[in-house]
Amino acid sequence: MENHSLTELIAWYKADPESVYNTWFVGGEARLKAFRAIRRGVRDTIDAIATGTFGNDFKGSPLEVVLTAITEQKQVFEGAAHPFYWKPKLRIPDIYENEENKRKFGAFLEACYNATREEQILAEMSRLAAAKIKGLGPAVASIVYFLHPTIVPPFNTAIVNGFNALFSDKKKLGSWESYLAMREVIVSANEGVRNHLSKDLGAFAGLLFEIGVGRLVILGNAEAVLQTERAKAEKAAKTRHADVLTEQREESEHTQMQYLLIRVGRSLGYDVYVARNDRHRCCGGETFALLTVPGLPEQNWSDDISPEVKDTVSLIDVIWLRAGSGEIICAFEVEKSTSIYSGILRLEDLARSLPGRNCHLYLVAPNKREKEVLAQLARPAFRNNLRDVSLAWIPFSELETHCEALGRFGEDHTVLQKIARGLTT
Repeated sequence: MENHSLTELIAWYKADPESVYNTWFVGGEARLKAFRAIRRGVRDTIDAIATGTFGNDFKGSPLEVVLTAITEQKQVFEGAAHPFYWKPKLRIPDIYENEENKRKFGAFLEACYNATREEQILAEMSRLAAAKIKGLGPAVASIVYFLHPTIVPPFNTAIVNGFNALFSDKKKLGSWESYLAMREVIVSANEGVRNHLSKDLGAFAGLLFEIGVGRLVILGNAEAVLQTERAKAEKAAKTRHADVLTEQREESEHTQMQYLLIRVGRSLGYDVYVARNDRHRCCGGETFALLTVPGLPEQNWSDDISPEVKDTVSLIDVIWLRAGSGEIICAFEVEKSTSIYSGILRLEDLARSLPGRNCHLYLVAPNKREKEVLAQLARPAFRNNLRDVSLAWIPFSELETHCEALGRFGEDHTVLQKIARGLTT
Protein backbone atom coordinates (compact mmCIF):
# COMPACT_ATOMS: atom_id res chain seq x y z
CA MET A 1 0.00 0.00 0.00
CA GLU A 2 1.32 3.41 -0.92
CA ASN A 3 2.74 5.37 1.99
CA HIS A 4 1.34 8.88 1.99
CA SER A 5 4.33 10.46 3.74
CA LEU A 6 6.69 8.78 1.28
CA THR A 7 4.80 10.20 -1.67
CA GLU A 8 5.04 13.64 -0.07
CA LEU A 9 8.80 13.25 0.25
CA ILE A 10 8.98 12.15 -3.38
CA ALA A 11 6.94 15.18 -4.46
CA TRP A 12 9.42 17.49 -2.72
CA TYR A 13 12.36 15.53 -4.10
CA LYS A 14 11.10 15.93 -7.66
CA ALA A 15 10.07 19.56 -7.24
CA ASP A 16 13.41 20.78 -5.89
CA PRO A 17 15.52 21.85 -8.93
CA GLU A 18 18.72 21.19 -6.97
CA SER A 19 17.83 17.68 -5.79
CA VAL A 20 19.81 14.83 -7.30
CA TYR A 21 16.62 13.73 -9.03
CA ASN A 22 16.83 16.81 -11.24
CA THR A 23 20.59 17.39 -11.37
CA TRP A 24 21.61 13.75 -11.81
CA PHE A 25 18.78 11.29 -12.45
CA VAL A 26 16.76 13.14 -15.10
CA GLY A 27 18.93 16.18 -15.75
CA GLY A 28 22.46 14.85 -15.69
CA GLU A 29 23.99 14.40 -19.15
CA ALA A 30 26.93 12.59 -17.53
CA ARG A 31 24.60 9.85 -16.25
CA LEU A 32 23.39 8.98 -19.74
CA LYS A 33 26.91 8.89 -21.09
CA ALA A 34 28.31 6.92 -18.17
CA PHE A 35 26.47 3.65 -18.67
CA ARG A 36 28.33 2.40 -21.74
CA ALA A 37 31.69 3.73 -20.52
CA ILE A 38 31.30 1.93 -17.20
CA ARG A 39 30.16 -1.27 -18.88
CA ARG A 40 33.18 -1.13 -21.18
CA GLY A 41 35.45 -0.45 -18.20
CA VAL A 42 34.03 -3.45 -16.34
CA ARG A 43 34.72 -5.60 -19.41
CA ASP A 44 38.30 -4.30 -19.52
CA THR A 45 38.70 -5.07 -15.80
CA ILE A 46 37.44 -8.62 -16.30
CA ASP A 47 39.82 -9.15 -19.23
CA ALA A 48 42.78 -7.65 -17.36
CA ILE A 49 42.24 -9.98 -14.40
CA ALA A 50 41.84 -12.97 -16.73
CA THR A 51 45.06 -12.21 -18.64
CA GLY A 52 47.12 -11.28 -15.58
CA THR A 53 47.60 -7.63 -16.57
CA PHE A 54 45.39 -6.05 -13.90
CA GLY A 55 48.32 -5.07 -11.68
CA ASN A 56 48.63 -4.76 -7.92
CA ASP A 57 47.29 -1.26 -7.35
CA PHE A 58 44.07 0.64 -7.95
CA LYS A 59 45.93 3.48 -9.66
CA GLY A 60 46.46 2.78 -13.32
CA SER A 61 44.12 -0.21 -13.34
CA PRO A 62 40.98 -0.48 -15.53
CA LEU A 63 39.01 -0.52 -12.26
CA GLU A 64 40.18 3.05 -11.68
CA VAL A 65 38.64 3.98 -15.04
CA VAL A 66 35.30 2.49 -13.95
CA LEU A 67 35.27 4.32 -10.63
CA THR A 68 36.38 7.58 -12.23
CA ALA A 69 33.43 7.43 -14.62
CA ILE A 70 31.14 6.80 -11.63
CA THR A 71 32.52 9.50 -9.32
CA GLU A 72 32.56 12.13 -12.08
CA GLN A 73 28.79 12.22 -11.72
CA LYS A 74 29.37 13.85 -8.31
CA GLN A 75 26.75 14.21 -5.59
CA VAL A 76 25.19 10.80 -5.06
CA PHE A 77 28.41 9.00 -6.13
CA GLU A 78 30.93 11.29 -4.51
CA GLY A 79 33.50 9.16 -2.73
CA ALA A 80 32.48 5.95 -4.52
CA ALA A 81 36.12 5.22 -5.38
CA HIS A 82 37.42 5.37 -1.80
CA PRO A 83 36.59 1.74 -0.85
CA PHE A 84 38.65 0.54 -3.83
CA TYR A 85 41.84 2.51 -3.16
CA TRP A 86 44.70 0.17 -2.28
CA LYS A 87 45.67 0.76 1.34
CA PRO A 88 48.95 -1.17 1.69
CA LYS A 89 49.29 -0.78 5.46
CA LEU A 90 45.87 -2.36 5.99
CA ARG A 91 46.21 -4.74 3.02
CA ILE A 92 42.74 -3.75 1.82
CA PRO A 93 40.84 -4.23 -0.32
CA ASP A 94 42.55 -7.58 -0.72
CA ILE A 95 42.08 -7.88 -4.49
CA TYR A 96 45.40 -6.43 -5.62
CA GLU A 97 48.05 -8.68 -4.10
CA ASN A 98 45.97 -11.78 -3.35
CA GLU A 99 45.61 -13.51 -6.72
CA GLU A 100 42.86 -15.86 -5.57
CA ASN A 101 40.74 -12.94 -4.32
CA LYS A 102 41.47 -11.03 -7.50
CA ARG A 103 40.16 -13.95 -9.57
CA LYS A 104 37.05 -14.20 -7.37
CA PHE A 105 36.39 -10.50 -7.90
CA GLY A 106 36.88 -10.90 -11.66
CA ALA A 107 34.53 -13.89 -11.72
CA PHE A 108 31.92 -11.86 -9.82
CA LEU A 109 32.16 -8.96 -12.28
CA GLU A 110 31.95 -11.29 -15.29
CA ALA A 111 28.93 -13.12 -13.89
CA CYS A 112 27.13 -9.81 -13.21
CA TYR A 113 28.18 -8.46 -16.61
CA ASN A 114 26.60 -11.43 -18.39
CA ALA A 115 23.61 -11.92 -16.06
CA THR A 116 20.11 -11.41 -17.39
CA ARG A 117 18.02 -12.29 -14.34
CA GLU A 118 17.67 -10.93 -10.84
CA GLU A 119 18.31 -14.27 -9.16
CA GLN A 120 21.65 -14.62 -10.96
CA ILE A 121 22.90 -11.28 -9.66
CA LEU A 122 21.69 -11.91 -6.10
CA ALA A 123 23.39 -15.31 -6.14
CA GLU A 124 26.66 -13.71 -7.23
CA MET A 125 26.41 -11.08 -4.50
CA SER A 126 25.84 -13.78 -1.91
CA ARG A 127 28.79 -15.75 -3.30
CA LEU A 128 31.05 -12.69 -3.10
CA ALA A 129 29.87 -11.94 0.43
CA ALA A 130 30.62 -15.54 1.45
CA ALA A 131 34.18 -15.18 0.11
CA LYS A 132 34.81 -12.61 2.88
CA ILE A 133 37.44 -10.73 0.91
CA LYS A 134 38.97 -8.28 3.35
CA GLY A 135 37.93 -4.70 2.62
CA LEU A 136 35.66 -5.60 -0.30
CA GLY A 137 32.12 -4.87 0.82
CA PRO A 138 28.79 -3.82 -0.69
CA ALA A 139 30.33 -0.67 -2.18
CA VAL A 140 30.66 -2.98 -5.20
CA ALA A 141 26.91 -2.44 -5.69
CA SER A 142 27.62 1.04 -7.05
CA ILE A 143 29.41 -0.65 -9.97
CA VAL A 144 26.76 -3.32 -10.51
CA TYR A 145 24.07 -0.62 -10.50
CA PHE A 146 25.38 0.62 -13.85
CA LEU A 147 25.10 -2.89 -15.27
CA HIS A 148 21.61 -3.55 -13.88
CA PRO A 149 19.95 -0.31 -12.72
CA THR A 150 16.51 -1.87 -12.25
CA ILE A 151 17.85 -4.65 -10.01
CA VAL A 152 20.70 -3.25 -7.91
CA PRO A 153 20.55 0.09 -6.03
CA PRO A 154 23.83 1.95 -5.42
CA PHE A 155 25.26 2.03 -1.92
CA ASN A 156 27.18 4.55 0.21
CA THR A 157 27.14 6.18 3.66
CA ALA A 158 24.52 8.80 2.84
CA ILE A 159 22.20 6.23 1.25
CA VAL A 160 22.47 3.99 4.31
CA ASN A 161 21.81 6.95 6.62
CA GLY A 162 18.81 7.93 4.54
CA PHE A 163 17.49 4.38 4.57
CA ASN A 164 17.80 4.14 8.35
CA ALA A 165 16.06 7.50 8.81
CA LEU A 166 13.22 6.70 6.43
CA PHE A 167 12.57 3.16 7.61
CA SER A 168 13.58 3.59 11.29
CA ASP A 169 16.26 0.95 10.90
CA LYS A 170 19.89 0.45 11.93
CA LYS A 171 21.52 -1.08 8.88
CA LYS A 172 25.35 -1.15 8.91
CA LEU A 173 27.46 0.47 6.22
CA GLY A 174 29.99 -2.30 5.46
CA SER A 175 27.73 -5.29 5.92
CA TRP A 176 26.68 -7.44 2.97
CA GLU A 177 23.83 -8.78 5.08
CA SER A 178 22.61 -5.23 5.69
CA TYR A 179 22.92 -4.31 2.03
CA LEU A 180 20.98 -7.32 0.77
CA ALA A 181 18.24 -6.68 3.35
CA MET A 182 18.19 -2.99 2.38
CA ARG A 183 17.85 -3.91 -1.26
CA GLU A 184 14.76 -6.02 -0.57
CA VAL A 185 13.10 -3.13 1.26
CA ILE A 186 14.10 -0.61 -1.43
CA VAL A 187 12.75 -2.79 -4.25
CA SER A 188 9.49 -3.34 -2.38
CA ALA A 189 9.06 0.32 -1.47
CA ASN A 190 9.94 1.45 -4.98
CA GLU A 191 7.35 -0.89 -6.44
CA GLY A 192 4.71 0.89 -4.37
CA VAL A 193 5.69 4.35 -5.62
CA ARG A 194 7.07 3.50 -9.05
CA ASN A 195 4.44 5.62 -10.78
CA HIS A 196 5.96 8.59 -8.95
CA LEU A 197 9.61 7.68 -9.55
CA SER A 198 11.09 5.07 -11.90
CA LYS A 199 11.80 1.40 -12.35
CA ASP A 200 15.44 2.47 -12.29
CA LEU A 201 16.46 2.16 -8.61
CA GLY A 202 18.80 5.12 -8.94
CA ALA A 203 15.83 7.43 -8.48
CA PHE A 204 14.91 5.88 -5.11
CA ALA A 205 18.58 5.75 -4.06
CA GLY A 206 18.79 9.47 -4.81
CA LEU A 207 15.83 10.06 -2.51
CA LEU A 208 17.60 8.16 0.28
CA PHE A 209 20.76 10.15 -0.43
CA GLU A 210 18.88 13.44 0.03
CA ILE A 211 17.47 12.21 3.35
CA GLY A 212 20.89 10.93 4.38
CA VAL A 213 22.64 14.27 3.87
CA GLY A 214 19.78 16.11 5.59
CA ARG A 215 18.56 18.30 2.75
CA LEU A 216 15.17 16.72 2.30
CA VAL A 217 14.19 16.68 5.97
CA ILE A 218 15.20 20.26 6.78
CA LEU A 219 13.58 21.70 3.72
CA GLY A 220 10.54 19.46 3.78
CA ASN A 221 9.68 19.65 7.48
CA ALA A 222 11.87 22.28 9.15
CA GLU A 223 9.88 22.62 12.37
CA ALA A 224 10.29 18.95 13.20
CA VAL A 225 14.08 19.05 13.12
CA LEU A 226 16.32 19.84 16.08
CA GLN A 227 18.51 22.93 15.88
CA THR A 228 21.70 20.92 15.43
CA GLU A 229 20.18 18.89 12.62
CA ARG A 230 18.82 22.05 11.02
CA ALA A 231 22.28 23.61 10.97
CA LYS A 232 23.73 20.45 9.47
CA ALA A 233 21.06 20.35 6.78
CA GLU A 234 21.42 24.04 5.99
CA LYS A 235 25.14 23.49 5.51
CA ALA A 236 24.38 20.55 3.19
CA ALA A 237 21.92 22.68 1.23
CA LYS A 238 24.49 25.48 0.91
CA THR A 239 27.13 23.02 -0.30
CA ARG A 240 24.71 21.51 -2.82
CA HIS A 241 23.81 24.97 -4.13
CA ALA A 242 27.49 25.76 -4.65
CA ASP A 243 27.95 22.42 -6.45
CA VAL A 244 24.98 23.09 -8.69
CA LEU A 245 26.29 26.55 -9.58
CA THR A 246 29.66 25.04 -10.45
CA GLU A 247 28.01 22.41 -12.63
CA GLN A 248 25.93 25.08 -14.34
CA ARG A 249 29.07 27.06 -15.15
CA GLU A 250 30.74 23.93 -16.53
CA GLU A 251 27.63 23.06 -18.53
CA SER A 252 27.52 26.60 -19.90
CA GLU A 253 31.12 26.37 -21.08
CA HIS A 254 30.41 22.96 -22.61
CA THR A 255 27.44 24.45 -24.46
CA GLN A 256 29.56 27.38 -25.65
CA MET A 257 32.13 25.00 -27.16
CA GLN A 258 29.36 23.09 -28.94
CA TYR A 259 28.02 26.39 -30.26
CA LEU A 260 31.43 27.39 -31.63
CA LEU A 261 31.82 24.04 -33.36
CA ILE A 262 28.33 24.40 -34.87
CA ARG A 263 29.19 27.87 -36.17
CA VAL A 264 32.52 26.82 -37.66
CA GLY A 265 30.96 23.76 -39.31
CA ARG A 266 28.15 25.77 -40.86
CA SER A 267 30.59 28.45 -42.05
CA LEU A 268 32.60 25.75 -43.83
CA GLY A 269 29.47 24.55 -45.61
CA TYR A 270 28.72 21.44 -43.58
CA ASP A 271 25.43 20.33 -42.14
CA VAL A 272 25.79 19.88 -38.39
CA TYR A 273 24.34 17.32 -36.00
CA VAL A 274 24.34 17.93 -32.25
CA ALA A 275 23.83 15.26 -29.58
CA ARG A 276 20.16 14.32 -29.48
CA ASN A 277 19.83 15.29 -25.80
CA ASP A 278 21.35 18.74 -26.45
CA ARG A 279 19.09 20.01 -29.23
CA HIS A 280 17.13 22.09 -26.72
CA ARG A 281 20.21 24.11 -25.71
CA CYS A 282 20.72 27.76 -26.61
CA CYS A 283 23.82 29.92 -26.91
CA GLY A 284 24.46 33.35 -28.37
CA GLY A 285 20.71 33.88 -28.61
CA GLU A 286 20.35 30.91 -30.96
CA THR A 287 18.76 27.52 -30.38
CA PHE A 288 20.71 24.44 -31.41
CA ALA A 289 17.57 22.89 -32.87
CA LEU A 290 17.39 25.67 -35.46
CA LEU A 291 21.09 25.44 -36.35
CA THR A 292 21.39 21.66 -36.74
CA VAL A 293 19.80 18.75 -38.58
CA PRO A 294 16.95 17.07 -36.69
CA GLY A 295 18.60 13.64 -36.60
CA LEU A 296 21.76 11.79 -37.55
CA PRO A 297 21.39 10.64 -41.18
CA GLU A 298 21.64 6.93 -41.82
CA GLN A 299 25.21 5.88 -42.63
CA ASN A 300 26.84 2.90 -44.30
CA TRP A 301 27.22 1.26 -40.89
CA SER A 302 29.15 -1.94 -40.34
CA ASP A 303 27.01 -5.06 -40.43
CA ASP A 304 27.58 -5.88 -36.76
CA ILE A 305 26.73 -2.46 -35.29
CA SER A 306 24.41 -2.87 -32.31
CA PRO A 307 21.51 -0.61 -31.27
CA GLU A 308 23.52 0.18 -28.12
CA VAL A 309 26.45 1.52 -30.19
CA LYS A 310 24.12 3.50 -32.46
CA ASP A 311 22.62 5.07 -29.35
CA THR A 312 26.11 5.91 -28.09
CA VAL A 313 27.03 7.56 -31.40
CA SER A 314 23.85 9.65 -31.25
CA LEU A 315 25.21 11.20 -28.03
CA ILE A 316 28.42 12.51 -29.63
CA ASP A 317 28.47 16.25 -28.93
CA VAL A 318 28.89 17.61 -32.48
CA ILE A 319 29.18 15.94 -35.89
CA TRP A 320 29.89 17.66 -39.21
CA LEU A 321 28.13 16.15 -42.22
CA ARG A 322 28.73 16.59 -45.92
CA ALA A 323 25.85 18.74 -47.16
CA GLY A 324 23.41 16.78 -49.28
CA SER A 325 24.79 13.28 -48.68
CA GLY A 326 24.85 13.35 -44.86
CA GLU A 327 28.24 11.59 -44.81
CA ILE A 328 30.07 12.03 -41.50
CA ILE A 329 33.23 14.10 -41.97
CA CYS A 330 34.25 15.13 -38.43
CA ALA A 331 33.07 14.29 -34.93
CA PHE A 332 33.79 16.18 -31.73
CA GLU A 333 33.53 15.22 -28.07
CA VAL A 334 33.61 18.17 -25.67
CA GLU A 335 34.93 17.14 -22.25
CA LYS A 336 34.82 20.10 -19.86
CA SER A 337 34.75 18.04 -16.68
CA THR A 338 33.27 14.69 -17.73
CA SER A 339 35.19 11.50 -18.45
CA ILE A 340 37.88 11.69 -21.14
CA TYR A 341 37.62 7.90 -21.27
CA SER A 342 33.90 8.08 -22.12
CA GLY A 343 34.54 10.61 -24.88
CA ILE A 344 37.27 8.52 -26.49
CA LEU A 345 35.05 5.45 -26.29
CA ARG A 346 32.21 7.16 -28.16
CA LEU A 347 34.59 8.36 -30.87
CA GLU A 348 36.10 4.88 -31.17
CA ASP A 349 32.59 3.39 -31.47
CA LEU A 350 31.89 5.77 -34.35
CA ALA A 351 35.15 4.96 -36.11
CA ARG A 352 34.59 1.21 -35.82
CA SER A 353 31.01 1.53 -37.05
CA LEU A 354 32.03 3.07 -40.38
CA PRO A 355 34.37 0.55 -42.04
CA GLY A 356 36.65 1.93 -44.72
CA ARG A 357 35.84 5.54 -43.82
CA ASN A 358 38.41 7.95 -42.46
CA CYS A 359 36.38 10.22 -40.19
CA HIS A 360 38.33 12.93 -38.43
CA LEU A 361 37.79 12.71 -34.69
CA TYR A 362 38.51 15.38 -32.11
CA LEU A 363 38.53 15.67 -28.35
CA VAL A 364 37.80 19.25 -27.31
CA ALA A 365 38.95 19.90 -23.75
CA PRO A 366 40.33 22.65 -21.49
CA ASN A 367 44.06 23.26 -21.75
CA LYS A 368 44.50 22.10 -18.16
CA ARG A 369 43.24 18.61 -19.05
CA GLU A 370 46.04 17.89 -21.53
CA LYS A 371 47.74 15.43 -19.15
CA GLU A 372 44.46 13.55 -18.67
CA VAL A 373 43.92 13.30 -22.42
CA LEU A 374 47.44 12.00 -23.01
CA ALA A 375 47.19 9.59 -20.06
CA GLN A 376 43.99 8.03 -21.41
CA LEU A 377 45.42 7.68 -24.91
CA ALA A 378 48.46 5.96 -23.40
CA ARG A 379 46.30 3.12 -22.08
CA PRO A 380 47.23 -0.08 -23.95
CA ALA A 381 43.64 -0.74 -25.07
CA PHE A 382 43.27 2.67 -26.71
CA ARG A 383 46.85 2.83 -27.98
CA ASN A 384 46.27 -0.38 -29.93
CA ASN A 385 42.66 0.18 -30.95
CA LEU A 386 43.18 3.74 -32.20
CA ARG A 387 46.39 3.14 -34.10
CA ASP A 388 44.68 3.59 -37.47
CA VAL A 389 42.16 6.25 -36.38
CA SER A 390 42.52 9.98 -37.06
CA LEU A 391 42.21 11.48 -33.59
CA ALA A 392 43.42 14.86 -32.34
CA TRP A 393 42.91 17.21 -29.41
CA ILE A 394 41.63 20.80 -29.66
CA PRO A 395 42.20 23.01 -26.59
CA PHE A 396 39.28 25.25 -25.57
CA SER A 397 41.45 28.36 -25.82
CA GLU A 398 42.39 27.66 -29.45
CA LEU A 399 38.77 27.15 -30.49
CA GLU A 400 37.63 30.28 -28.68
CA THR A 401 40.43 32.45 -30.05
CA HIS A 402 40.26 31.30 -33.67
CA CYS A 403 36.60 30.47 -34.19
CA GLU A 404 35.87 33.44 -36.46
CA ALA A 405 39.05 32.98 -38.50
CA LEU A 406 38.44 29.26 -39.00
CA GLY A 407 35.02 29.89 -40.48
CA ARG A 408 36.06 32.92 -42.51
CA PHE A 409 39.31 31.71 -44.07
CA GLY A 410 38.95 27.94 -44.03
CA GLU A 411 37.80 25.98 -47.06
CA ASP A 412 37.00 22.67 -45.40
CA HIS A 413 37.65 20.62 -42.27
CA THR A 414 41.41 20.63 -42.87
CA VAL A 415 41.55 24.13 -41.41
CA LEU A 416 41.26 22.48 -38.00
CA GLN A 417 44.84 21.27 -38.41
CA LYS A 418 45.84 24.84 -37.58
CA ILE A 419 44.61 24.49 -33.99
CA ALA A 420 44.49 20.74 -33.37
CA ARG A 421 47.23 18.81 -31.62
CA GLY A 422 47.85 15.33 -32.93
CA LEU A 423 47.51 12.38 -30.58
CA THR A 424 47.95 9.44 -32.88
CA THR A 425 50.14 8.87 -35.86
